[in-house]
Amino acid sequence: MREQLLAAEKVKAIEWRDGKLHLLDQRLLPREETWLAYDSAAGVAEAIRQMVVRGAPAIGIAAAFGLVLGARARLAEGDADWQVELEGDFTVLADSRPTAVNLFWALERMRERLQRLKVGENPLLALEAEALGILESDREANLTMAQLGMELIRKHQGSPQNILTHCNTGALATGGFGTALGVIRAAYLDGLVERVYADETRPWLQGSRLTAWELEGEGVPVTLNADSAAAHLMKTRGITWVIVGADRITANGDVANKIGTYQLAVCAMHHGVRFMVVAPSSTIDMGLEDGEDIPIEERDGRELLDVGGQRIAANVDAYNPVFDVTPADLIDAIVTEKGIVERPDAAKMAQLMCRKRLH
Repeated sequence: MREQLLAAEKVKAIEWRDGKLHLLDQRLLPREETWLAYDSAAGVAEAIRQMVVRGAPAIGIAAAFGLVLGARARLAEGDADWQVELEGDFTVLADSRPTAVNLFWALERMRERLQRLKVGENPLLALEAEALGILESDREANLTMAQLGMELIRKHQGSPQNILTHCNTGALATGGFGTALGVIRAAYLDGLVERVYADETRPWLQGSRLTAWELEGEGVPVTLNADSAAAHLMKTRGITWVIVGADRITANGDVANKIGTYQLAVCAMHHGVRFMVVAPSSTIDMGLEDGEDIPIEERDGRELLDVGGQRIAANVDAYNPVFDVTPADLIDAIVTEKGIVERPDAAKMAQLMCRKRLH
């Protein structure tokens, strides 16, 4: 399966070359494929904030390279206290998005690498190697999760089936291949998918603009639907799995993901549809006991009220949380590169985090 996925790879959203971070501007897809280059930590933070790059793993990767750029600028200033000055870049990047824990995980990993610098070691080369390692580690985790998730689908039902997904969890949201979409890709290559139904994912339309674009480009049968049609689809179209990603998973298995995920899980439970969450272990925050502790980002209400800069709604206020929390008891399985947790709870999550990566 690894070789099949590698051969099928067509999309990437992050490149590190010529000393700059290059990001595919996901705000313009699918109409236009435009790459933007960044050479500062502040620029990368703004790219994260403005949704040029999105998806929890991709945000973490971008932030890691943002630290490389910040360190290069601080070292160029010739200040002996450059590491102290670099703390400002850590803060700017950490403040760019509050919910996705991968961002903070990647920044902490970069901080730890700084602390391990040896006398005479080139700090810039060390940080660059660490960021590249984070990128490659995410790609490998995606490949492992794709295999594990596909095997779980086959275990419960070996015939081709209909799958529902929400938001974008593909190569655009990661270092490559995808989390939930990586599992769906692997299942399709293994003959286990008849059709994928993609929620449009309001208000940024990641499902219609990004997920449908990725799947259509690879020849995977995909049908787009309004978010509010999901329960009807479960009732009438033979959906067997809902497969989604995650931006943060707490110690008890509660999952924060794109707004609308919680209601999908409730509907899936009612209709007897299995619910799978796919995310690398870097998404798991064992420091938070449950989902009540997860900070939920709220964005500008104009994302709901306007389209293309033109007001389409009445003259009212808008409430625009962009994530919600799905309780662990609504989840059938959490798939990570360390293994699968079925019917997650605190004890099972603790056991998972003690394991080594499977690849």
